Amino acid sequence: MDFWGTVLIVLRRWYVALPAFLLSIGAALGVYSSIPTLYVSNAVLVLTIPPTGGSLPSDPERPNGLTNPLLNFDWGLSMSASILIQVISAPETAESLGVRPEGDTTFTATNGSTNPEALDGGPFVYIEGTSRSPEGARDIVTRVRDRARIELAGRQRQLGAPLATYITMDEMVPPTEPQPQRGGKTRGAAAALLLGILAGLAAVFSLESFLDARKRRRGRPVPAPGLPAEPSLLRR
Repeated sequence: MDFWGTVLIVLRRWYVALPAFLLSIGAALGVYSSIPTLYVSNAVLVLTIPPTGGSLPSDPERPNGLTNPLLNFDWGLSMSASILIQVISAPETAESLGVRPEGDTTFTATNGSTNPEALDGGPFVYIEGTSRSPEGARDIVTRVRDRARIELAGRQRQLGAPLATYITMDEMVPPTEPQPQRGGKTRGAAAALLLGILAGLAAVFSLESFLDARKRRRGRPVPAPGLPAEPSLLRR
């Protein structure tokens, strides 16, 4: 059956197609309104080495030279960022921050790579918080950022690193203004509308098949798809 034949059948059975279409729109609107809007906030942290470097001078009278921390990156910082991400992404850490599996607030921490264990992301920590409220999204990002600083200092203290060599954490991008994410709502509404339209077409063609079958049983001629079904036109 070609496209125009399908259109003519739908027009002929408009009393089924129209209500089905209106119901599809209503279902799409219902799905759209039932899915909560999620808000997303982000922050970016960078790990840097102190200006005097990562080691103390062996001769106190000849201290290490000063270096711009932003020009002193190495794989050690990337490794530290990867370790830090693993720590703050642990379920125990999330639970201590008030994030529950059944809750509406979540967060992710990455180094910009899909594999947080890879070192090609550099000494960066990307934090993204998601919540049903703007305040919740920004709050979880702030709490994760503060926890990351505590964990970084605690790990170095446990390893006995000299205080002057501690890796520092700078805030490149502070927690951003939460933005609404409506992609899930739109996709859900579109899926509901599409399913409703398909169900309406199925109902139209089911009715068309049923009426054609009944006409055959009664010995009446059946119009070709897309032709009017009025007896006056069939006799011509």
